[in-house]
Amino acid sequence: MLKTKQFQNTVAMADAAYALKNIKRFAALCALAGLLVYPAAATAQTFPDRPIKIIVPFGAASGTDAVARAMGDELTKLAKVPVLVENIPGANGILGSQAAAKAPPDGYTILMATSTTHAANGAMYKKLPYDPIKDFEPIMKTAEAPVVLVVRTESPYRTVSEFMADVKARKRLSFGSSSAASRIAAEMIKSSLHGDLLNVPYKTSPQALTDLIGGQIDFMTIDLGPAMPLIKGGKLRALAVASVGPDSQLPGVPTLSNSGLKDYELVTFGGVLAPAGTPPRVVEQLNAWMRQVMESPKVRERLAQTGITAAASSPQEFRVYLEKEKVKWARAVKDAGIEPE
Repeated sequence: MLKTKQFQNTVAMADAAYALKNIKRFAALCALAGLLVYPAAATAQTFPDRPIKIIVPFGAASGTDAVARAMGDELTKLAKVPVLVENIPGANGILGSQAAAKAPPDGYTILMATSTTHAANGAMYKKLPYDPIKDFEPIMKTAEAPVVLVVRTESPYRTVSEFMADVKARKRLSFGSSSAASRIAAEMIKSSLHGDLLNVPYKTSPQALTDLIGGQIDFMTIDLGPAMPLIKGGKLRALAVASVGPDSQLPGVPTLSNSGLKDYELVTFGGVLAPAGTPPRVVEQLNAWMRQVMESPKVRERLAQTGITAAASSPQEFRVYLEKEKVKWARAVKDAGIEPE
């Protein structure tokens, strides 16, 4: 009887020890699962505690780069961590956008998006390695800039009428394109006037503008940002802008719409996005800081000097805007007669 009772006690103790071991193991697994499922949530509580990187999918000295650097300088002060700009140019902004889409969704890698990367490219290419809408969390629209038609100062074209007369006469002219947006703008002129225009693609806008000044190409349609310093410096002549009305920064320069291209209007945009899945708290924090930066007189004046109008929006407003721009630029691609690659 005693041996039987001792045996039962021994078995009970073994069962209890086994149960306790399983409980501890289960608790450890639950904790690990929590870390796996909610790593971004844990990161959001301490954001930011290390440098933030802004990917610019175009080269240095582009309009997109100017906005990113102006923003980065001021964000560093607000976030109290370094905000660094990394240029990843190539393939009409595809390389940089793809890199940002694949980054961890924790707010430490964000993308300076544009009309090219998140509106035009969707219609220019049959297949993109990223989805402009699904792969990103909108943070804020940051800037706008009209497209401007420019030639070198030594060009024979002193007015947009002279330029358009030669296009209509099917004189063969070449233009440089450093982004999908700049190409679409020129192709729309070609299609509207039935011209004979040759596209010469470039990796960055500074390269294209250098060749334009040097006479290797005849003209460019480009967002005002990178062109403005050269216009002010007397190296380029602005013939027309593609805004709805005249641009206050280019007094006396007519619009393309009022120069024979009815309803021709193309305004490029810039904005900041994070990889899909970035915690809402991080998105909201970045939006609050960016709004403060882009609404400051200092930054607005700095960008205005380069032909860029600073903007600010909520994440929700930017999402709606992106959907509308996607439709607008798809229509522009179709009107320009461009076949998707």
